[in-house]
Amino acid sequence: MAGKISKIGLALGFLFFLSINLKAQEENKQKTLSEIIIVLETRFNVTFNYAEDIVKNIRLFAPDAEMSLKNTLVYLEGNTALTFSTLNETIVLIKPKPKDYPFICGYLKDQNGSPISRALVQSSKFRVTSNDNGFFSIKTTGGESKIKIEHLGFKTLEKTFSELNSEGLCPELRLQQELQPLSEVVISNYLATGINKISNGSFEIDFSKFNILPGLINNDVLQSVQAFPGIISANETVSNINIRGGTHDQNLILWDGIKMYQSGHFFGLISMYNPNITQKVVLRKNGSDVSYTDGVSGSILMKTEEKINDSFKGSVALNLTNVNAFVDTPLGRKSSLQIAGRKSISEVLETPTYKSFFKRISQNTEVANNVMAISNTDEAFNFYDTSLRWIYRINDNEELRLNFIAAHNKLRFNENAVIYDETESRASELTQNSIAGALFYKRQWSSKFQTIFEIYETDYKLKALNANILESQRFLQENVVSETSSKLNANYRFSNTSNILFGYHFVETEITNLDDVDNPIYRLLVSEVLRTHGVFSQFNYKSKVGTTNFNLGLRYNYISKFKKALLEPRFSFMQRFANHFTFELLGEFKHQNTSQIINFQSDFLGIENRRWQLSNNNDIPIIRSKQVSAGINFNQSNWLVSVKGYLKDVDGITSQSQGFQNDYQFVRSKGSYESYGLDVLIRKQIDNFNVWLSYFNLNSTYKFSELETGSFPSNYSIAHAITFGANYTDAKLKLSAGLNWHSGKPVTFPVEGNEVTANSINFEDTNASSLKDYLRLDVSALYNFKLGNKTTAIAGLSVWNVLNQSNELNTFYSLDNDVLNETVQQSLGFTPNAVFKVQF
Repeated sequence: MAGKISKIGLALGFLFFLSINLKAQEENKQKTLSEIIIVLETRFNVTFNYAEDIVKNIRLFAPDAEMSLKNTLVYLEGNTALTFSTLNETIVLIKPKPKDYPFICGYLKDQNGSPISRALVQSSKFRVTSNDNGFFSIKTTGGESKIKIEHLGFKTLEKTFSELNSEGLCPELRLQQELQPLSEVVISNYLATGINKISNGSFEIDFSKFNILPGLINNDVLQSVQAFPGIISANETVSNINIRGGTHDQNLILWDGIKMYQSGHFFGLISMYNPNITQKVVLRKNGSDVSYTDGVSGSILMKTEEKINDSFKGSVALNLTNVNAFVDTPLGRKSSLQIAGRKSISEVLETPTYKSFFKRISQNTEVANNVMAISNTDEAFNFYDTSLRWIYRINDNEELRLNFIAAHNKLRFNENAVIYDETESRASELTQNSIAGALFYKRQWSSKFQTIFEIYETDYKLKALNANILESQRFLQENVVSETSSKLNANYRFSNTSNILFGYHFVETEITNLDDVDNPIYRLLVSEVLRTHGVFSQFNYKSKVGTTNFNLGLRYNYISKFKKALLEPRFSFMQRFANHFTFELLGEFKHQNTSQIINFQSDFLGIENRRWQLSNNNDIPIIRSKQVSAGINFNQSNWLVSVKGYLKDVDGITSQSQGFQNDYQFVRSKGSYESYGLDVLIRKQIDNFNVWLSYFNLNSTYKFSELETGSFPSNYSIAHAITFGANYTDAKLKLSAGLNWHSGKPVTFPVEGNEVTANSINFEDTNASSLKDYLRLDVSALYNFKLGNKTTAIAGLSVWNVLNQSNELNTFYSLDNDVLNETVQQSLGFTPNAVFKVQF
């Protein structure tokens, strides 16, 4: 019996093997549909148009060679889930047979009629790419569902199903070429996700992809740029950012092309640029584009989203300093509007963060002083900002953009005293306001030629009303800046590897300063205007494989008031070599006509005591700079090592713009400074972890021939700075921690044991000493989760100065009846913050 069963088993096994073998032989006789199509195209002298995805993995027996084309197509339709339609005598269109979704097809071509291959075509649920003939076929949901077509170097095209379906069986669609900058990303995730290094030597922060940095749970624009080596804020504010030894007023700060003269809220502790609407930030420490003027130390260029949004989105967030909201809404198919706003919550709730910030800005100022019989009460601070961006696509070749921004800071307190047995009270107030608007018009004249015209008006006002109750005096101070600019950029592309930029730029700047005292009566009003004309041209080259990037330009400036002409060459060069190395060489000449000075440390209540002024080509010169830098980058296996050396020379500064608080505090003298040093970054990515160590070395010296012979250390010469940071990110959780250390700021102490001589302070050599080293540990965490199908939420927590380290930011001295008084300004202490944000 067992033997019989085994024989049956062998027979069944043999039959099973034979059936498989016969099936395999049968399949071997079948061919792929792609192979069959190649034969048919030759046999009938026709072209089959189809998307690769729809013929993929289809196998069948080849049709009989004696069949006509018509019968062959009938055979193919009967043995596949496809339709084969003849458009004319030479073209056969292949489409899937209709099922759940209707199909749409088309041919993509450029303005010269050449097919565009590998273009991305997307419907609401599907995506395909065009073939070598520019043909595509894609499923849609029909009706008014949208089809989006994208390809690098071309404008995005959007059509509805009904539009395409009404234009013919497979309409021909012409894509408009778009002139794109030749620069490209050479190092992605430079410090963290969303931070990239660009081939023209600049750095870009893309907040749509931005991860997290230590101590930050909100995308603070001007705090984020301080993460790069070579950039530091000597007093922890965004209104005093020092790039390679330069003062803050030597930075060009643009918001969508508008020059801004105010940086922050809380008088410098928070950036005034709303992160919801500010999409990207470009940082340039050297090698600037010739279309930009000003900013002899560096440039911080902020940009809003450049694309038209096709669906409504928005967010609402609350943190321990403000509440903010953002809306991005389409206005038809050709336009979209973005509006963002923030408002402080201190009028409702004084949080620990607010108290820490207020203590920091008011220390050693009129606000905090309670001397003799005077007491200050009812201190209150608030701020708000609002910004708007509207884009309108007039047609495929023309686009219009409108920008608006407004920001406001207000500090108020009462000064109280008992005079002749009666209590008197007077209010002192400090306000800081900015308002600006711009209009941009872009036209694509051809596939090679593009123009952009932009005009803006920006206004800034700083006003202080200081009530001195004991002297029955009112002191009014104002600093007002009003600037108008118009610029025309023209860009001609010779080829995919080279283009030339040329243009004209006109700037009119008016600055007014007012000092008004009522007892005794004193009034000084100074208003000055400068007009500057600029003509520029720049050649850009990028090799086909992207290994070489070269930009060389020249800007000619003419200042009509002084009848002065300035030539400013600029260049950037980047070369990849040995697969993983990049060499970089940058250089520029720049100038600027505006600067900030301090007349007295007590100006504007001692809080925002810098006032803008215009050059007069005499005791306030035009500031001019020359800078060159060179470096090597190594990038392989998630390791990045970057080393860059630089040399910068800036001439035409004044001593009052440098914040001296020694013998030179009230002296106005012309001078220069020279800076040189190294920027170093080492970064390693390990799965979800990102770790970096940055270091910069700075040696910066002044030369003021009227003050001292030879050179002496700059007030901003912080010799060494190290930042160690680490991030962890996954789909929902983001964690970051960072340690910041730098050597102490240069300072001038009185001579020990002989501090006062002849009723004046006897100072040692200028900046011969330094404050204690600075140390700060910051942490932050963000967690995102879903609240619904289209609604997400983010909760976050951060702590600035976790160790509550007491850091000295500045030390200065005053003399009162031959008594030496020392004033020490401290950094922010332990400062927590929290955020909850809903996105929809």
